[in-house]
Order: sequence, then structure tokens, then C-alpha cells
Amino acid sequence: MTALTLSTAAAPGLRADAIVVGVTKGAKRPVVAQGAEAVDKAYDGKLADVLETLGASGAEGELTKLPAPAGFKAPLVLAVGLGDEPSKDAAHEAETLRKAAGVAARALAGSKKAAFALPLADADAVGAVAEGVLLGAYSFDTYKETAAPADNAPKAKNGKAPLAEAALLGGKPRDKEQKAALDRAVAVSEELNRARDLVNTPANDLNPAAFAAIAQDAAKEHGLKIQVLDEKALTKGGYGGILGVGVGSVSPPRLVKLSYTHPKASKSLAFVGKGITYDSGGISLKPAGHNETMKCDMSGAAAVFAAVVAAARLGLEVNVTGWLALAENMPSGSAVRPGDVLRMYSGKTVEVLNTDAEGRLVLADALWAASAEKPDALVDVATLTGAMVLALGSRTFGVMANDDAFRSAVVEMAEEVGEPSWPMPLPEHLRKGMDSSTADIANMGERMGGGLVAGLFLREFVGDGITWAHIDIAGPAFNEQGPFGYTPKGGTGSAVRTLVRLAEVAASGDLA
Repeated sequence: MTALTLSTAAAPGLRADAIVVGVTKGAKRPVVAQGAEAVDKAYDGKLADVLETLGASGAEGELTKLPAPAGFKAPLVLAVGLGDEPSKDAAHEAETLRKAAGVAARALAGSKKAAFALPLADADAVGAVAEGVLLGAYSFDTYKETAAPADNAPKAKNGKAPLAEAALLGGKPRDKEQKAALDRAVAVSEELNRARDLVNTPANDLNPAAFAAIAQDAAKEHGLKIQVLDEKALTKGGYGGILGVGVGSVSPPRLVKLSYTHPKASKSLAFVGKGITYDSGGISLKPAGHNETMKCDMSGAAAVFAAVVAAARLGLEVNVTGWLALAENMPSGSAVRPGDVLRMYSGKTVEVLNTDAEGRLVLADALWAASAEKPDALVDVATLTGAMVLALGSRTFGVMANDDAFRSAVVEMAEEVGEPSWPMPLPEHLRKGMDSSTADIANMGERMGGGLVAGLFLREFVGDGITWAHIDIAGPAFNEQGPFGYTPKGGTGSAVRTLVRLAEVAASGDLA
């Protein structure tokens, strides 16, 4: 990953490939943002005029390259648009910096070092810029052919390595708050990028057993407790949902319990992630054109995994348990059929009307197992329904809960960290559509409002008295379009930062 430093160096004398400055939209022309005073001075105070001449407006994400002034050791100035003038909303300002840093970091792929002269008013700004750089510089090139460069420097398989080093100008290396913000950004971003790697890894290399092995390695590295239930243990324990989904595959399912504990913790959280390492739809086979990205159906488990490890790296004073419900949903002679009935870990029976509604089945078993430990709050994350994509698009996840205040809190935390979300209801009238004449409940209900129906199904498997939220990341988990801001094409790591923020709030004692 890109190496980060807080630097007090002056921009003119810093050896780098580029100096990044921010530009906002003014009333009539672009305005040079704070942090770039030394660069502007070197242009005789006319950097805004030069940028305007080059067609820059300061629009969000806009990039303008120009030669560095005489006397600079860096040959290039890269101006990145910040959008409108700064607002008083802290979360919005942080996200603006995060996006700008991400756009610049991606544009500087192949560079050894860049200096970021963006506004660093406080520790929050330091953290935002650092996150933007680390997330924007991400690339996944594991499966691309490569040739070693002459200087033996790291090289991406597409010919351009990610930005190797970034200096945050105006930072204060001895300031405890800024140093802590930088360290937090590194820990969270590294784990989020690990989640992206998992999502991007093809299913022939990432089956349930392989995912569990990666979790075991991480547990050993970070001092976490881990328990892996294989198909024999799942059968003995009566995990009918996970087994039912995975029975059609030659790669058997796993349930992974990953636990981080802190001796001073007074709160406990449980995170549950859907980990369908490949989803063909099973016997209810997906139509052509809907299979190619189904390696991403384990994005929820990847987010939970990353969040637990990040909590451990940050040393948060909270107990966090992650449950990874891992299975591969395949059609075969042994696969579950529409009309079959599964007995879940809770003892409840489910009539499977559609084998492509499999995520809720593995989550149901994991939710019941997590509920048995009586956490203060329980959150599941899943690429659960296409209906949620239809409702909210490809960049926003939906949040449902059995407690309105907790749902609002999760949405607020998502906003704080820059993850677009929207509160969704759990209408009671939709529950009747899942009534079954054969079993206690069916895994399908009314077609309209399908995302809400899925949430109602999951609620059936949450223990009494437990505060629970469901996050459906079907839209933002996998970006099939071009990169934007600090978000790459492919796996995005959606919900990781929201879960980490929830853990931080719980650790601070502010979780109701």
C-alpha cells in the first residue's frame, strides 16, 4: 500500500513527482483552496488565473495538470476540484477531501512520491485525506501478467504501480491527534482494501474453505479467537440453512466465528456477513448476464471480516464478534430443490420456494447463533436483494432494523464515514406473504418490496430483546462501472467503515 507521512516540508523544496493542490468553485472562477498557499505564491498569486485559462472550474473530481513553477523540485502541479466552497457540515467536508485525494492518488499511478497540499485544518481532515489516498490508490492486479521493471520497483500488472508514497503537507508529525488520525486511516484502509481483494478474487480460488483459511491466518496475526465449523460440525449442530445452500457444491460450507475482545470493554457487538463465494442461483438458475459478477456475493462476509480485524488493530474498548456464513450456491444432483423444507439452526422450518433467495438462509442460521451470545447490538451485512438496487441504485445501501432509533443511528454513522445509505421500513403487512402451508415460513414473499420482505424474513431469526439492524449492500458492494472518487471498479469494501464506526461509538460508551 501507499506509504503515508505527515510533512512540515515546504512545497518548493520537496522532491516528488507531483504536488497536489485543491481548487473550489468560486462565484465566477476557481479558487485555490487552503494548503496551497506556497504553490500559489510561486505563481505570483495567480494560480487561479492560470487554472481558469486551462479550463478548470473547481468542479468536484476535476483534474488539471500544469508545470510546476521555477525553483520547484517537483515537475508537476496537479489541481483537483473540491466542488463548492466549504460548508459547515463536517461529514460533507471530510468526504469532499476523501474523494479529492482519491481521484488524485489514482491519477498518479506509476509515481514514486506525491505531496498533497490539501486543506488540513484538523485531525479529521488528516484522516480524510489519508483514507482518500489509500483507498484511491488501490488496484487489484493479482491475475494480470507482469514483467519485473528494471529498477526492481513494485509494478502493477497493467504497467503502472499504485502511488508509492504520499506526503501530507501541513501535517504535524508530533501532534498526537493527527498521528492517531493517520494511524486509524491506515488500519481501516488496509483492512477495507483486504475486503476489496477478497471480493475481487474469483470463486475458483476463493471457496468457503479458502475464505476460512484466510480468516484463520488473520486471527493468528492479530490475536483473535477463531472457530471454524466445517460441514461435519454444521451437520452435528443442525445448521440446516447453511448446509441447505451449500449442499449442491463440491466445495462444502463453513461458518466462521471471529472474536475480538478487550479487557475494558463494557459493550459487545455481533456482526454477521453473507458469504456466498459464488451464487449461480442453484436450481433456480440465474439467467444469462447475471452470473458474471456473482463472485461478489460474499461482500457482506468480507466487510464483517475486515471490520473485526480493524477493531482489533485499533484496540477499541469493545468486544466484537464476526460471523461469516460461507457457502457456494450451485445446481447439482444433490442441490436443494424449490419446494424442499429445511430445518434451521433455530429449529424453525423454512420452505424453499426459490433457491436463489439463499443469502437469507445462511444469514438466518448465523443470526440465531449470534443471538445466543446476547450482544448489545447485532448487525448483518449482505448483498441480499436485487430489489434494493432497484430502490436505491448502485451507490446507496439500505438499512432496516427492529428499533427505529438504532436504524437512525446506523444511517447517521454511515453518513459520518462517507457511505451513502437510506433508512428502509419493515412493513408488517408484507410478513403474511411468507406464510407456508408446509413449513413455519417460506423464503419468498411478495415480489414487490422484495428487499423489505428479505428483512422481515431475517427478523424472524433474531433473538428476543436483541437490537438488530440489516444492511443490504447489493447496490454499492461491486462497482461495474468506471472508478469514481476513491472507489475503484470491482469490489468496493462497502459497509466496512460503517461497522468500524459503530464499534468506535460502542467503545466510547455512546451506543444507546
